Amino acid sequence: MRYSEHDVLDFVRENDVKFIRLAFCDLFGIQKNISITDQELPRAFEGGISFDASAVEGFLNVDRSDLFLFPEPDTLAVLPWRPGRGRTARLFCEIRHPDGTPFEGDGRYLLRRACERARGMGYLCQIGPECEFYLFELDEKGNPSTLPIDNAGYLDVAPADRGENIRRDICLTLEEMGIVPESFHHEQGPGQNEIDFRYSDALTAADQVVTFKGAVRTMAAQNGMYASFLPKPMLDCPGSGMHVNMSLLRDGRNVFQNIPGESSEEADQFLAGILLRVREITALLNPLTNSYRRFGSFEAPRYVTWSHSNRSQLIRIPAMTGEYTRIELRSPDPACNPYFAFALLLHAGLDGIEGKFALPGPCEQDLYHADPALLERFSQLPASLGEALDLLEQSDFARRVLPADTLEKFIRAKRREQAAVLHAEDSFGLEHRTDFLRY
Repeated sequence: MRYSEHDVLDFVRENDVKFIRLAFCDLFGIQKNISITDQELPRAFEGGISFDASAVEGFLNVDRSDLFLFPEPDTLAVLPWRPGRGRTARLFCEIRHPDGTPFEGDGRYLLRRACERARGMGYLCQIGPECEFYLFELDEKGNPSTLPIDNAGYLDVAPADRGENIRRDICLTLEEMGIVPESFHHEQGPGQNEIDFRYSDALTAADQVVTFKGAVRTMAAQNGMYASFLPKPMLDCPGSGMHVNMSLLRDGRNVFQNIPGESSEEADQFLAGILLRVREITALLNPLTNSYRRFGSFEAPRYVTWSHSNRSQLIRIPAMTGEYTRIELRSPDPACNPYFAFALLLHAGLDGIEGKFALPGPCEQDLYHADPALLERFSQLPASLGEALDLLEQSDFARRVLPADTLEKFIRAKRREQAAVLHAEDSFGLEHRTDFLRY
């Protein structure tokens, strides 16, 4: 449902909403918020609510630190887990400078610009993420442990699958917040789960990823568990990915709908654009040192290839028809900032259409068990965060899409993280100490 400011104010008044969380994400996709009372909401719509942007890593310096949050009416959602009396709602926000101009480092602003570019070319991009996560036990003090809640495997059922009820709770919660889950199941790893929700426009999809992660963590905590979206929380178990399914509509028609078969030129060019740029933006799709422990195994293809249905390829075309026809990029993980990730992927695909990029032929082999001589023919994704940052730093494409200051702050912060891990005696342990609770 689309809301106006007037609609939101009426809803708040008529539904006993007393507190409003004004939500946004930092440079790394971590959700932040300021809570206000219902009485302050008209002021928020009119003039914004200020905050100290120098205290948010990657935003502004202390010498000019004021930014303002302006709530977006269309993003209204009541938080189902809050008390029934004096309810709490959430609104995602635009971030603006004191003079009213958009804050250039706001991921929602950057993704909105990418969507506007697509609209100007006659396209609507739809995205459906597939989010995986682990559920861990709490220790005797109520702190997260690294003991998964079960030892079940792919598509297992209760009682081996102890996540069945919590997935149900999560899906019911998401529905109350306006997100439509399509399917959910136990994944391959012990305590690993996946919930997929219906595709939507790119900006809504990014909002939904942030909402989803918050809902999962909250439902897990209420059930005495801890939810982790770390890409590789256990060395000897499958990693967690965030496969990104993308389709492109022109005049209401899915340009990918002829795949497999005779695909449209636009679809081929869009796919070619992503393949050409994916290596240089991998640092933003896979932003942790831990992310690169996932590459090369079954759930995360390493080679820059594509195919129909073949899950060993970086991009596959699932065997679907009509509105569900799409491309699936299998490398991103849930630690990424979804606004930056979707904006970069959309710009890369649109560059492919504008430049009429030629799509290389598909690779139909199983690259997980292929002859090494065959694999030498293909370029690879970066093998480490350091290599990925080097490619990002040299990328003219990334500098065209992202503000220079935002890009430099991201690279600088990630270089520090990489150095901390490299200098630790037990790098995997350090990753858990620094990233386990954050992601």
